[in-house]
Amino acid sequence: MSRIPRPDRTLPAPAAAAVAVVLGVGVTAALDLALLWWAALIIGVAAAFAFVAWSGPLVPDERRAGADGTKEQGTTLHTTLVVPTALVLAVVSGLLSAWFLDLSLIEPVAAALGALVGSAVAFTLFHRLSAMLALSFAAVLAAGVIAIGVTAAVLFFSGIPPLPTFARMIEYGTRPNSLVKIINDGTTYYLAAVAVAIGFKMKLFNIGVDGQYRLAALLAAAVGGYVVLPPVLSQIVVIATAVAVGGAWAGIAGYLKVARGVSEVISTIMLNAIATGITAYLLSTDRLAVEISTNNIGTPPMPESSWVPGIPAGFLGSEQEIFGFVLLAVAVGIGYWVMLNRTRFGFELRATGQSQSAAEASGVNVKKMVFLSMLFSGMVAGLVGLPQLLGSSHYYALDFPTGIGFIGIAIALLGRNHPVGIVFAALFWSFLNQAAGILPFDGIPQEIAVISQATIVLTVVVVYEVVHRWGRRYQQQQIGNQLGATAESTTEPAQAVPSGTASEDGSADGGGDTAPGSDGKRDGEAQ
Repeated sequence: MSRIPRPDRTLPAPAAAAVAVVLGVGVTAALDLALLWWAALIIGVAAAFAFVAWSGPLVPDERRAGADGTKEQGTTLHTTLVVPTALVLAVVSGLLSAWFLDLSLIEPVAAALGALVGSAVAFTLFHRLSAMLALSFAAVLAAGVIAIGVTAAVLFFSGIPPLPTFARMIEYGTRPNSLVKIINDGTTYYLAAVAVAIGFKMKLFNIGVDGQYRLAALLAAAVGGYVVLPPVLSQIVVIATAVAVGGAWAGIAGYLKVARGVSEVISTIMLNAIATGITAYLLSTDRLAVEISTNNIGTPPMPESSWVPGIPAGFLGSEQEIFGFVLLAVAVGIGYWVMLNRTRFGFELRATGQSQSAAEASGVNVKKMVFLSMLFSGMVAGLVGLPQLLGSSHYYALDFPTGIGFIGIAIALLGRNHPVGIVFAALFWSFLNQAAGILPFDGIPQEIAVISQATIVLTVVVVYEVVHRWGRRYQQQQIGNQLGATAESTTEPAQAVPSGTASEDGSADGGGDTAPGSDGKRDGEAQ
């Protein structure tokens, strides 16, 4: 492809992106008349990517910034890893978009729109994807392949055919009602993972998210059930109660950490046990609970003014509703990203997590950062139970979901504590849970999903760490090479021998080349 002649001029980035999109959509629409939609889309996105790769050198360099200032275009790692990874991600993005749109649109339109998304992603990733991020994607892909292999081996040696089992899970997990369930559960998992990730950024292990969200949900449900307020005010009061309770419960561990040096792991585990005892004590008909059914008690059902309206899922082909709380989860993710990358607090948090001694030497109050990190982690943890509370059950009872805090730890590790990575990890985890629900009807143990979840978390942590260390070494070598090349280019003019001889006062005898009126001196000063 590089042998195809290119014009001797630059191509503006918007024009290159527009041509790639038009090419991808056009090829897909034309081939869709003779091929299956997914085959036409793959070829269309690949054609768009081929144009992007061909026109890459024509796009100005400022549109192709490398990671950490390194020049990655043309390097071996960029050619062998970044470019194939960008192609695969572009094709996958197009296929997923087309499949999702096909639930509510006709197939040709969905395929064309999927090609549009895939072509746009192809242009963006080719010019923006760094080697370190590509290595991260490669690590996740490798971990996924290993997890699938381990699960298939377990199924095979158990006498269960792996391929039909996987096909059955995918078929059930992509049904309209299953998609709604995956999104709703993923919302809860996402909030739990963000709460854990805030602590991880400070090298703090908040293992007490489970106790924090259960105690917060109980007291928030009690307030919503006993205090009747107008619609918007009632929802605000319930959410504020949950946030305050979760933050206060995690703040106890933060205070013990900074004031007495107690490990947050030990204190949060103990606080989990205490929260369980307090919940059991308060959830009694003599205190906060009332009888919900014959075998169940819970807080009084909240009035409809406290509910968060759901989002109709007709575009997915389902009659169920998506939790309206998903919008607040999106806001939490955006706030988490802004806090980490656009605020002084986020910078100090990351700096303290990298090295407390260095941060303290730079004037950062480390104890304050530790306490605030635990406080904010607990505040987000207080929101974990609200999607279920305000969107479905409307009361806290004995059958309220438990163990979500520990799932959040696994999802935070799987998503590498990144707000976008956690989204995909939460949806993937929820998909495995939902897809495994059909296995008992086929006589297959439902624990297969647990094996896959545990294996992929373990392999992602190990593989990512190995790949990340190798990538850092490679990046350091690239920076060293560039610094060496820059130093050589800087010293070359100074090493050149002038045509005249320099005098002691810095003037030069130009051998008759002096400018008129300069009194024997060259124009300008020697640098």
